[in-house]
Amino acid sequence: MPLDNLSHFDEKSGFISFSTEWGRWWQTVHEVHIEVNLPENTKAKNVSLKVTPREIDCVVHKNVIFKGRLFSTVHPNETVWTIEDNNLLSIVLAKADVTLKDEIWESLLENDYKPDPYTLHEMRKKMDLEKFQIENPGFDFSRAELSKCYDRIPGWSGDVLKNEEKTESGN
Repeated sequence: MPLDNLSHFDEKSGFISFSTEWGRWWQTVHEVHIEVNLPENTKAKNVSLKVTPREIDCVVHKNVIFKGRLFSTVHPNETVWTIEDNNLLSIVLAKADVTLKDEIWESLLENDYKPDPYTLHEMRKKMDLEKFQIENPGFDFSRAELSKCYDRIPGWSGDVLKNEEKTESGN
């Protein structure tokens, strides 16, 4: 589905971001957005960004900002980055797994930059609204509220909890 059918959903409805020591990140159905706070007057030649389908390496002024295995796969050739106002690095990663029904990145990297449960919950709700917008392009869901029950923590199931209980009880 062409992205222009979204009618700039995130611009209308805002986004739910997770703050880090270096900036923040958030996601949409199709993309992961990363913003890195930079020292004043940082130039593009001071930034090194390497992206593979599963890895990212961001270095500014020879200092590693973040590096590691991404939570999920991206299309590295579609990565876009810019420096805004000489002090903000904006990175957009194109998700490769957008066809998965309930795919949400639970963290930026596999073991790092994981939002708290409330923020992750709000990200999930925002992405569900965006999916409704994609499926119903003639309607505006940017200010809609969902009544769906979001009590399941992503990545956990009843089976995981039952197995942990068995392990703890020695069965």
